[in-house]
Amino acid sequence: MKFLSVLCLAGSLWLAGCANTSTTLATTPAPGSAPETTVSTAPTAATVPVTAPPRLPPVIPDGPLQPISAEQAASMAVAQLTPPADLWERIRRGFAMPNLESDLVRDREQWYATRPDYLQRMTDRSSKYLFHIVEELELRNMPTELALLPFIESAFNPQAVSSAKAAGMWQFMPATGKHFELRQNVFRDDRRDVLASTRAALDYLQKLYGMFGDWHLALAAYNWGEGSVGRAIAKNQRAGLGTAYTDLNMPAETRYYVPKLQAVKNIIAHPAAFSAQLPDIGNHPYFQSVAIQRDIDVALAARLAEVRIEDFKALNPSAHRPVILAAGTPQILLPWDNAAIFRQNLASYNSTRLASWTAWTAPTTMKPADAAKRVGMAESELRSLNNIPPRMLIKAGSTLLVPRGERVSADVSGQVADHAQMALAPEVASRRTVVTARKGDSLGRLAKRYGVSADSVADWNQMHMNVALKAGQKLVVYVPIRAKASRSTAKSGRKAAPRSGKRARARRP
Repeated sequence: MKFLSVLCLAGSLWLAGCANTSTTLATTPAPGSAPETTVSTAPTAATVPVTAPPRLPPVIPDGPLQPISAEQAASMAVAQLTPPADLWERIRRGFAMPNLESDLVRDREQWYATRPDYLQRMTDRSSKYLFHIVEELELRNMPTELALLPFIESAFNPQAVSSAKAAGMWQFMPATGKHFELRQNVFRDDRRDVLASTRAALDYLQKLYGMFGDWHLALAAYNWGEGSVGRAIAKNQRAGLGTAYTDLNMPAETRYYVPKLQAVKNIIAHPAAFSAQLPDIGNHPYFQSVAIQRDIDVALAARLAEVRIEDFKALNPSAHRPVILAAGTPQILLPWDNAAIFRQNLASYNSTRLASWTAWTAPTTMKPADAAKRVGMAESELRSLNNIPPRMLIKAGSTLLVPRGERVSADVSGQVADHAQMALAPEVASRRTVVTARKGDSLGRLAKRYGVSADSVADWNQMHMNVALKAGQKLVVYVPIRAKASRSTAKSGRKAAPRSGKRARARRP
């Protein structure tokens, strides 16, 4: 036992001796720490120090620190530590287009600054749409100056229509709208739709910037047309002239276009300098989208959402008829807090009938009075509701808005909601004639002989299009009365020439 105790004591002494062997533990220096990094349990001559890496001197800017503007912050990719207090500040932070300095800019600044009421109306109207536009611009990494473009195009009026038939907040021409998938039919015009037109406008602006590589030229092309800008650039290149926006020869409207936007940008950037009062616009959504499953009257939708009809139409301007067809417009926009109210009221609405209007397609070319009788309306109401002017016929295949009878349960189909069109033709005087069918006659052959449509003959005689005619069968035909040619034209045997070269040119295809 005594031997065992001695053995244990000897082992302990041996382990202690091993522990006293010099050991160096090097640690990685922390940034800015002291250079002593060698730690040993028993410092001896065998200790090997580890040298710390040299510290880099701090970078100190030359001169005193200066605040930077929102525009500089955007161009230098400086991360903002706090979100913008309001939407105007958010727009300022996203300015990224080069500034245009010219007398035209000063002129437009003065024009807007001396019309505070007009500026106030524009900015008030913009408060419903600006947040959505800014969100879309930022998602695409586009300059937020473009959110101000509807000030120039339409004063932020989605119902605006120009003399050239451009429509909506972004002022799309009919053909350009169709190119960017904005539907235009009897029941809706997507050029006025807030979401669809904004998407199309930003698509178009991105395309133009890709073509010209310059935002000022892209904006000129948006106003003047990409072909016109391209030709103006090519002309200057051939003449050895500059090809910037300010170098091009362009119409007055386009020459003022970018200066107008620059002027509005300057006013938004520094409103106090122009004595301008900008409305408070919170940096949050104004509206939200709500899905609809059934056709619904505009008036009923506004009532269920508990908003004024004017406010409802301002957010849903493409619905220019008294009914919204769910197959073509499956969503509506409502003020943010009213969306939940609409859903709740719709769920508790005690009727499955939400629409009092539907679509009806004219089977044949007919007078508005005849169409009104068929659908149970007064002629004046049919004309007013469907914008049918006097002395016009409704052509076969045209779609009209008519009252939805009690027995009509189905909503309007997607085909009609997306493609319905109205076609009119001048009303031509005619006389009622009873004609006799010949052997082998069909409705089509007989109609062609008398210069009318087969559909009309079938309708006049209340028969089907594919009915077989018998020789000697009597049918009623309204034969057009041809206008008599003037005496001078009849004598010469040719058409009378137009009286001026301008009118002649206008008639060329």
